[in-house]
Amino acid sequence: MSLLEAIRLALGMIRAQKLKSFFSAVGAFVGVTFLIAVISIVNGMDHYMKVDFAAKLFGVNTFSIVARDRVQIGRMSEEQWRAMRRRPRLTEDDFQAVHDHFAGRALVAAESDAGETVYSGTQHSRNVEVRAVSPDYFNIRDIEIAQGRLFSPQEILNGSDVVVIGNDLAEKFFPSTSPLGHTIRIESFTFRVIGVAAKQGNLFGQSQDKFAVAPYTSSMRRLVNPHHIVDAIMVKTPDLASMHAAMDDAQELMRARRHLLPEQDDNFHLETSDDVLSFWAKISHILYLALPMLVGISLVVGGIVIMNIMLMAVSERTREIGIRKALGAKRRDILRQFLVEAATLSTTGAVLGIITGIVLAKIVNAISPLPATISLASIIGGVLLGVLVGVISGVYPASRASRLDPIAALRFE
Repeated sequence: MSLLEAIRLALGMIRAQKLKSFFSAVGAFVGVTFLIAVISIVNGMDHYMKVDFAAKLFGVNTFSIVARDRVQIGRMSEEQWRAMRRRPRLTEDDFQAVHDHFAGRALVAAESDAGETVYSGTQHSRNVEVRAVSPDYFNIRDIEIAQGRLFSPQEILNGSDVVVIGNDLAEKFFPSTSPLGHTIRIESFTFRVIGVAAKQGNLFGQSQDKFAVAPYTSSMRRLVNPHHIVDAIMVKTPDLASMHAAMDDAQELMRARRHLLPEQDDNFHLETSDDVLSFWAKISHILYLALPMLVGISLVVGGIVIMNIMLMAVSERTREIGIRKALGAKRRDILRQFLVEAATLSTTGAVLGIITGIVLAKIVNAISPLPATISLASIIGGVLLGVLVGVISGVYPASRASRLDPIAALRFE
């Protein structure tokens, strides 16, 4: 019997015994559905974290000098936490020293931010990210201006209360007119809008366009960080190699400014996208380790179901096997027929599982902030798993069927 003939007979048996075939295929269906959906989401998250998230949150070839670690990986002892809390804050003098040190070699910007309610006329918007920054901030974060302009050197020198707003605020406060020249109010301070940033999009479902950015010398600093304090000093270099060299320079400069002895630890932190990416790498590693176990449990259960149903099929079709042997069918023909039937059942469930998994991944991608990327490797893996589970599960029933004595099988009732 040829392989194609065996597959044709197996498909005919599936059509004839729909309920049994359904229960036989459900284990592979659930396992492969889970495999495709989860791998698609994890792969999408991995790409999103490495390409979009890191670039938007930190910038390319960029590091920040901060007083305290903003990304915590692992547990921190009480002593470490207290030591971190005692660290001195960064100041505008620190920013100026770093700026002068890297002049001509890198872009340097100061940044401070807080969440505030912004008002315009009778309207207001809550939880707006208001920032006080220096001029190079926009170049470091790759923020383009859709309307208007950036701060002028004179406005920064004079501490003028001018502001660049995000697209969300522009659409909410000025839907039918240009925002340029209008004013917004943050607490008791009024700022004149001079620019609107190009749309940034969302990050994990959170809008990146709900912000108001003013010069760090303006009244904004009184809202986000008074007393000449800054939250972070951002440094952007031309490439990755020069970024690592600049980090070493920045560490030496800050240690010298803070008069730290060689045996003393840094009382500041150099933050890069690697901090977040290493945290994500640990999570994705756990997911990739747990995934085979969860899929394996489902496939084992599905394999047991297929084996039991195939044993029932052998019992029910004993006379058929006897007739086939009496007509000249060899042992390998019977063995092949039942193996192919088991593999076809499992593969059918796997194919349906692949389709369902892809649909689920697309739905998750459409209705949630979680990205999903369909992996060709996971699709191929799903099909191979279906075939493998079917073959392994069908070995014993097929072997039992092929060893039946034709005379005893013909007498079976």
